[in-house]
Amino acid sequence: MRYLRARVRWLALLSVTLWLTGCMALPQAGFNAFRLSVNSATVENVRVGSFDLNRGLDTASLPALLASSVRSGSLPIQATLALGLDLPRGMPAVNMAGFNWAVDMPGADPVTGRYGETVSLTPGAGPNLRLPLSLDVLASDPQRLRPMIDLARELAARGSLPQGSELAITPGSLSGLGVTLPAGVLTPTLRFNVGPDGQLSQIR
Repeated sequence: MRYLRARVRWLALLSVTLWLTGCMALPQAGFNAFRLSVNSATVENVRVGSFDLNRGLDTASLPALLASSVRSGSLPIQATLALGLDLPRGMPAVNMAGFNWAVDMPGADPVTGRYGETVSLTPGAGPNLRLPLSLDVLASDPQRLRPMIDLARELAARGSLPQGSELAITPGSLSGLGVTLPAGVLTPTLRFNVGPDGQLSQIR
């Protein structure tokens, strides 16, 4: 009987030890998510209506060229955000099950979306992804036509998001090191601010 009680105590101690080990591994996986960084964010393929600004269009006459689009009640502005993700060197590789993203540019409505494919993050060799930016000027306010055309010009000229923009990324579930971290558990939304040189810095 005494032997049985000792064995039960030993098994209980082992179970608690294994549970604590698992609890310690979970924050470590979450720590990797906190270290996710954006090493590049450039703007490509800027279009206003049917006009491609990347082909050297004379944008001085752009408002007149868009008159027909204005009468139709819709003026889409589209671009592509080329986004490079990375992890610092020395960190283990992880797989991220997609992510939600949002871009908030000064003077424009926020643009949101979801990247639904699994992203393999390898330190020092992160992937380059393409996110679609799409705005419909007249769907919100016709008086914003000129400012939004100016924004499109700036996107094409800079090749980056305007200064003061904010990029937000909410990681999906993470897997690596034999641990799967569900979305929302130690993987909060990461926010990056765009500086005057177009470079992004994480908002702490």
